[in-house]
Amino acid sequence: MELYKENQLKIYNSLTKSKEDFKPITEGYVGMYVCGPTVYSNAHLGNVRTFMFFDVVYRYLLHLGYKVRYVRNITDAGHLENDADEGEDRISKKARLEQIEPMEVVQMYTVDFHNVLKNYNFLPPSIEPTATGHIVEQIEMIKEIIEKGFAYEVNGSVYFDVLEYNKSSNYGILSGRKVEDLIHNTRALDGQSDKKNPQDFALWKKADDRHIMRWPSPWSDGFPGWHLECSVMSTKYLGESFDIHGGGMDLKFPHHECEIAQSQTCSGVKPVNYWMHTNMLLLNSQKMAKSTGNFILPNEILSGDNTILPKAFSASVVRFFNMQANYRSILDFSGEALEASEKGHSKLMEAIHFLPKIATGKTSTFDVKNWKKDCYDAMNDDFNTPILISHLFEAVKVINQIKEQKASLKAEDLSELTTTMHAFVFDVLGLMNEITQDNSEKITGVVELLIKLRKEARENKDWALSDQIRDELIALGIQLKDGKEGTTFSIN
Repeated sequence: MELYKENQLKIYNSLTKSKEDFKPITEGYVGMYVCGPTVYSNAHLGNVRTFMFFDVVYRYLLHLGYKVRYVRNITDAGHLENDADEGEDRISKKARLEQIEPMEVVQMYTVDFHNVLKNYNFLPPSIEPTATGHIVEQIEMIKEIIEKGFAYEVNGSVYFDVLEYNKSSNYGILSGRKVEDLIHNTRALDGQSDKKNPQDFALWKKADDRHIMRWPSPWSDGFPGWHLECSVMSTKYLGESFDIHGGGMDLKFPHHECEIAQSQTCSGVKPVNYWMHTNMLLLNSQKMAKSTGNFILPNEILSGDNTILPKAFSASVVRFFNMQANYRSILDFSGEALEASEKGHSKLMEAIHFLPKIATGKTSTFDVKNWKKDCYDAMNDDFNTPILISHLFEAVKVINQIKEQKASLKAEDLSELTTTMHAFVFDVLGLMNEITQDNSEKITGVVELLIKLRKEARENKDWALSDQIRDELIALGIQLKDGKEGTTFSIN
């Protein structure tokens, strides 16, 4: 029997602002759409946090036995410099400044994005559509919105009429904003805009002479609005209503709000059942953003080529760091925090590596079945990875107690513990076992040699050498433990 039939998943729905039982539209099948990157520059770690969390969502849904169609788009046109439909297309601007073709910009940063995700052990989505690959469908959706009376054309550009939509629907249903407040807080149009109202947003923009990326349409040579592509691609690949839509909290308004208005106008039904949003990643307690220069690139962490961190860190440690905080909470990234995560990650991997060496006992001193239930309960509670990790470390403690002969597990319990640890650590959290059998044996051999030399030093009453060996191993994160049976060690 599929695991999803035994586990009731709850998801915090940004639309209702409450946790709800997850019930997919079609039993056993999940449709999930996540807003992907605008490929005009390298994705920084703050961007990657969102994609990393939804990678875990995807992994857990697959683990539960769902068939998942995961769609994550690539924005390669139409994203202007600000949300007021003003400024230059970000990709066109980059191409103009670099004096290269826009599609060279797109290719360069799409390849970089994929390399980052590969390095950080992401599963690829089921479909990764691009905005430029769906221009025809976007034009058709605009036609439909115009026909239904919720959009208007002015001087070759087309705008969604927010006030007209709000007469029969609720523009602001996701973000909680009221149109009346938006009107009050928005500056009056200066007479240079084609919009009827400042709240209206572009469905199609007429391209001016400097705009490189343009396509023919019934209204002008131009390009689609940024919000439109996601409505088009999500409905094309997942249907008029689908299960989960995800993205960063900064996309809730206006991007996701506009998506709802566009999609609902065309279909007449609620487009998404569960909206999910990740919170910000800070860098040294300040918002991570390229505009301020306060950011770090994912590959700079792996290489150590940066001025922020004391050394290089592995991709698995960074994943572990991210999963130690709830996705809806702000997370502060720093060298100190990453070093602490590295120690915890090392303890976890050492314990897993020791599992095959455990000799089974006649009795179990640890309730594996109840522990396993706790692990599932954590993930079923809105993908609560910090609580899951705390349960994994309960198992680490037991494994270390077994190593010290202070606990035992029967064969069937050891098998269940091993299977569950591997499932959650590697399949669900997507961590990587960086301890190879060969390296581990070499490390063990070196440490055992030093323990032998320390023992000889103590027998010769060379306390200075004995203490030096112990202290230098501690500095390397290797703790010696003297007991009646001899000296053992653990890697912190």
